[in-house]
Amino acid sequence: MILAESPTLTTPDLKPFARRVVKHRIESIDILRGIIMLIMALDHVRDFFHPAIAANDPTNLATTTPILFFTRWVTHFCAPLFIFLSGISAHLACRRRTKKQLSLFLIKRGLWMIVVELVIVFAHSLDPFLHLVIFQVIWAIGTSMIILGLMIWAPLPAIAIVGGAIFFGHDLLDYIDLPQTGAAGFLWKLFFSAHFSLFPLGGGYLLKVSYAIIPWAGVMMLGYVFGSIYRSSFGARRRRNVLVITGAALIAFFLISRAFNLYGDPEPWSMGQSSMLNLLSFLNVSKYPPSLLYLCVTLGPGLLLLSALEKTKNGLTNIFTIYGNVPFFYYVMHWYLLRLLSIAEFYFQGYSSKDISNSKLLYLFRPDGMGFGLPGVYLAWLLVIVILYYPCRWFANYKRSHKQWWLSYL
Repeated sequence: MILAESPTLTTPDLKPFARRVVKHRIESIDILRGIIMLIMALDHVRDFFHPAIAANDPTNLATTTPILFFTRWVTHFCAPLFIFLSGISAHLACRRRTKKQLSLFLIKRGLWMIVVELVIVFAHSLDPFLHLVIFQVIWAIGTSMIILGLMIWAPLPAIAIVGGAIFFGHDLLDYIDLPQTGAAGFLWKLFFSAHFSLFPLGGGYLLKVSYAIIPWAGVMMLGYVFGSIYRSSFGARRRRNVLVITGAALIAFFLISRAFNLYGDPEPWSMGQSSMLNLLSFLNVSKYPPSLLYLCVTLGPGLLLLSALEKTKNGLTNIFTIYGNVPFFYYVMHWYLLRLLSIAEFYFQGYSSKDISNSKLLYLFRPDGMGFGLPGVYLAWLLVIVILYYPCRWFANYKRSHKQWWLSYL
């Protein structure tokens, strides 16, 4: 998932002829980003290694179990925090670029992300002809970057107003009859209300839009506004206070609005047959498109954690930092590693060439019954992140000590 340029503070080069350029990073952001990347991989491992994925939604309260629900639910934190941190990173990039340079960079990087989405789609399906094109999180990041690249010409308060209006007002669309068919229906879903929406492209090709553009662009805009608290003129204690107060306010809003089903999510919660079902229903907010309550319950704790991480430094956070330094590299690599492992799993479980195609999923090497129980999923997840640690550490060191232009796009 992200892929706004990581925030760096470049020190003056005291040795003009030296090859290496040392960069100092804001560690709390890299730590949180690393945590996000690791949690994100859990969801994708579950996609390929848990047999229930072919038929069941892990958040469907009629079929799920508590452990399966929370295995999926914990990954809800990834996209909102990743895109929000992308906005912060974009703001911090102002230190090294003029507004024009930053605008062009964000637009070009956004376009690059959209192209990369197609490359990653191949890792999903292994279909060389890409009969199913999926617009998901990389698409959301790319389009949000393009919009932010255009918006940064406006004053910061104007960006805050637009981002806040999208953030808090997007759910008003739930009360409006929107077009569902034709060109108008396609555009509404593409920009505002996509929920795994399928669009035939002709010739046996399909477009699946999972992430609507505008709600996620609002999250990135607010992240860009919050980037101002990381300016050197903004004290560290004051910044932590802002993060704590904002995070606590978002959590409080979620609890109150959700408890009384007031506003902010299209699916009200209800009392079930047990306390556990009540809890699952209460937490089961809508990600597609991201509802206000979904964003509050994910960004709120994330901001609290971001504040706490400013004063946390140990061996574990050093590991998280490695992954957080190279999120794009990690993201692409983990998809292809997952597919290699899933093919090995396919043959290990006794499937043959006649089982390669699955018309339900349009994915190759993914029969309905293939997979392991959740303990196996968690072991596969640990295997993936351990394997990727060393290449990520190497690439993080390379990026930190080199300044080729193309590194900004990786």
